[in-house]
Amino acid sequence: MIKTVKDIDLKGKRVIMRVDFNVPMKEGVVQDDTRIQAALPTIKYILEQAPRSLVLMSHLGDPKKDVKKAKEKAEKAGKAFTAADEEAFINGKNRMKPVSEYLAKVLGKDVAFAEACFGQKAIVDALPEGGVLMLENTRFNPEETSKDLEEQKKLAQELATYGDVYVNDAFGTAHRAHASTATIAQFMDVKVGGFLMEKEVKYLEPMVTNPPKPMVAIIGGAKVSSKIAVLESLLKNASALIIGGGMAYTFLKAQGHTIGKSLVEDDFIDTAKSLLKAADEKGAKIILPVDHLGAAEFSPDAAAVAIDGADIPDNLMGMDVGPKTLAIYKDAILNAKSIVWNGPVGVFEFEAFAKGTGEVAQLVAEATSKGAVSVVGGGDSVAAVNKFNLASKMSHVSTGGGASLEFLEGKTLPGIAVLETK
Repeated sequence: MIKTVKDIDLKGKRVIMRVDFNVPMKEGVVQDDTRIQAALPTIKYILEQAPRSLVLMSHLGDPKKDVKKAKEKAEKAGKAFTAADEEAFINGKNRMKPVSEYLAKVLGKDVAFAEACFGQKAIVDALPEGGVLMLENTRFNPEETSKDLEEQKKLAQELATYGDVYVNDAFGTAHRAHASTATIAQFMDVKVGGFLMEKEVKYLEPMVTNPPKPMVAIIGGAKVSSKIAVLESLLKNASALIIGGGMAYTFLKAQGHTIGKSLVEDDFIDTAKSLLKAADEKGAKIILPVDHLGAAEFSPDAAAVAIDGADIPDNLMGMDVGPKTLAIYKDAILNAKSIVWNGPVGVFEFEAFAKGTGEVAQLVAEATSKGAVSVVGGGDSVAAVNKFNLASKMSHVSTGGGASLEFLEGKTLPGIAVLETK
């Protein structure tokens, strides 16, 4: 286990903390404060320990990519995108100042704001006892994400001068080897995790190493290609792998079924075959859809067509799982002692095809109430449990999409690897 803020003395110390305040913004207003709320327990604990100061740093969006998309959108509409437009766009979407103001309100405490990451030592030193400072978006500095480690070190060394203790509570960026998430630790004597980071590791690590058995993994989403590593990793401990969503059709085609107009990755048919073989040799069950809800086109207004069998007619595409499949899911999920869920089993964004994913969420919640440990990771499955108001019924809902996926793949995450361990 990683060391956390509770394992060290913070009294009188200058703390620099990486948070994940990459929150949705619209015209300078925070739209969803889930990530801010997730960091509050650690922030409040640090402040209760009477530190000299607390400096917070985060990225917000991807300024370069966001500006590029805005420019392309303007060009398509036949409009000019001037330097003034770019500045206004960044101010509305990528500046940390509105986030620092929002944090001050929820914290009930002044939060000073620094308009850059470099050259802020005098401002840090001038903070009142126990003062809080938010730095500008770390990604405004090319050094933050540079692939050149020497370039990264320039920013990391500067950030390290703002604190005696480094705290990383940004699990959502723990898979990134950036200046503020990992390289900074090279220049800090004390580096620990926050409570959110601790919770993520506590729930995700056993799922990869030694989960309570039987373990069921529910893996959905559009593409096999993005989930191969996680399937291979979880197969080591799973008694059953439920494969749903768009990726299921590649597996069904690999088994010789017809899949109509469904999403398929023909380049990964052989991969699907080898995963099916590996599961068979290990004695793990791979559960694929045995019936479907289909549609003639991919549209929220498409009429749902029941398909009573694994084969999908040529004129239809699979959009959700059917009742027979859900009955098989029920048996596997309710008998599990641990459950990992990453990815929806249907196009749950469209109301007509949301039943399968909604039912899975209900089943996982029911299994959890009976004592199973459930971990939900990945943006779409998190969105699903939130849509069905079941997030509070799960043991743990991960805050990191890409980070939780890489953790479940068994990868070492740079932002965790640099922290001290107990």
